[in-house]
Amino acid sequence: MSKDYNNRRNFLKSSSLLMASGLLFPNINFGKSTDPLKEIIGHGDFKYKVKKDWSKQNQFVTPVKDCHEMVQDKKGRLILLTNETKNNIIFYDRSGKVLKTWGNEFPGAHGLTLHDEGGEEFLYITDHDRHQIYKTTLDGTILLTIDYPKETGVYQKPEQYRPTEVAIGPTGDIYVADGYGKSYIVQYSPKGELIRHFGGKGENDANLQQAHGVCLDTRNPAQPELIVTSRLAHEFKRFDLEGNHLETVPVTGCWINRPVIKGDNLYFSVLRTVSRKEYDGLTVILDKNNKVVSAPGGTSPEYIDGKLQTIVYDGHTFMNPHDVCVDNDENIYVPQWNSEQTFPVQLERV
Repeated sequence: MSKDYNNRRNFLKSSSLLMASGLLFPNINFGKSTDPLKEIIGHGDFKYKVKKDWSKQNQFVTPVKDCHEMVQDKKGRLILLTNETKNNIIFYDRSGKVLKTWGNEFPGAHGLTLHDEGGEEFLYITDHDRHQIYKTTLDGTILLTIDYPKETGVYQKPEQYRPTEVAIGPTGDIYVADGYGKSYIVQYSPKGELIRHFGGKGENDANLQQAHGVCLDTRNPAQPELIVTSRLAHEFKRFDLEGNHLETVPVTGCWINRPVIKGDNLYFSVLRTVSRKEYDGLTVILDKNNKVVSAPGGTSPEYIDGKLQTIVYDGHTFMNPHDVCVDNDENIYVPQWNSEQTFPVQLERV
């Protein structure tokens, strides 16, 4: 009997054991409800049909670990970032079919930002394990690498800097959120030259408690601002482009991730709620006045005396959502962290 045959037989035996234990395939049926009414989630004008099997990828061919963030390019392709180094970047069409993959050098892949520069789109990737930020083409060519900001004087070694997100300003400046490090927002020129840093850990208005996400808000074109999440404080903060604090908005009981703007609305995935279950989380949608109008995956948002009440996880829709990507039909795609290698969930707008 050949060595190749024995190897194949051992592989099949191991695969069968893994399949039986549920470790080989992503758990797309986690907490699946048998109540047809629960197939539709959300509130008010923002309701959705849940499609946990949206992705049609093969786990053997295109595996994932943690699915961190997702964006859509102008061709309509959905681009997922995972910390699986066999394929850090996965391109999907809107039906969930994998179009192409690339990337095997980003073990701490976390933040993924798409930016149009003169008609050409580029990706910005943060890697908190390599303590760096990368600007790449859509085909994966690295054009710019930004190392840890030693020149700020607040970092003595790379390990103190664990960037989680990037936003690009109106003139191309790069704003980096050091979410898993010292919670500063570090601003660079388009060429990667340090301009300033602001925020940092603390409890004052200008400080941040885990600056997990950052985005540029141009809903008022005359006054573009930055939205930065202070995740452990269950709130987000507004800053002007020079780093001056403008406003703090609580999202009670929600560990909010990256801010995402679509039209007049602001979207967040919520990694965890106050339930502290192993699998937890939901999504929230805020109107232009910063009021939560829908919480897909949770209870209906309620305000008493102007204060948002705690939103409760529904216990079955999500497994630690980490980002939202909203397409032109306002469907939402939700990559998830620590979710048994689960592929993104689609919420189809109804």
